[in-house]
Amino acid sequence: QTCRIAAGRTPVLVGVTDTSLPASLSLAAKAADCGAAAIVVAQPCYFPASPADILEYIKHLAAESPLPAFLYNIPSHTKLAFAPETVRAAADLPGIVGLKDSSGDIENFRQFQAALADKPDFSLLIGPDKLTAPAVAMGAHGGVNSGANLFPKLYVALYQAALDGDRETVDELQEKVVRIYDTIYHAIEDPSSYVKGLKCALSCMGICSDIM
Repeated sequence: QTCRIAAGRTPVLVGVTDTSLPASLSLAAKAADCGAAAIVVAQPCYFPASPADILEYIKHLAAESPLPAFLYNIPSHTKLAFAPETVRAAADLPGIVGLKDSSGDIENFRQFQAALADKPDFSLLIGPDKLTAPAVAMGAHGGVNSGANLFPKLYVALYQAALDGDRETVDELQEKVVRIYDTIYHAIEDPSSYVKGLKCALSCMGICSDIM
């Protein structure tokens, strides 16, 4: 449905993270059949894995995926983190085209940038909404932000202002983004409430169901 609505106007990237390579590849095949442009994949969770293990996994993924892949660094969920050296080695593989960093650590993002300085076409995206403007000002290619599901024009405007170096507009829009971010993400009693809140708001807008 998403690919049909996008109708080629913008690339659709589909998350295919699973606990095993065959499962992720099955999801990648489905995404390709639906017309997606690329997949997004984190490391398989549950079992510990060394950087060498993770790189081996990426090599198999790159060789077998029907679509190009963005790596997804989200250690809060997978309990594993991509090391800059691992991402740099992966960037030499055909089909590995970018990284979304949701570590929430801007210094970590700088390390990815430094490791990939000789790969200007490798797409570097930031995850947390609060970090989009500073990351873009540092040279990030963009952000993948939860709040943009609700207010896409606001986030596009923030990205453009950061790209243009328009500090005054960035400060004005960043204040709004921080309010949205804090509302979605910072629930003391229920850590899952950011997903519930996001789904509820999208349901009120008639975009999708609020069923988790």
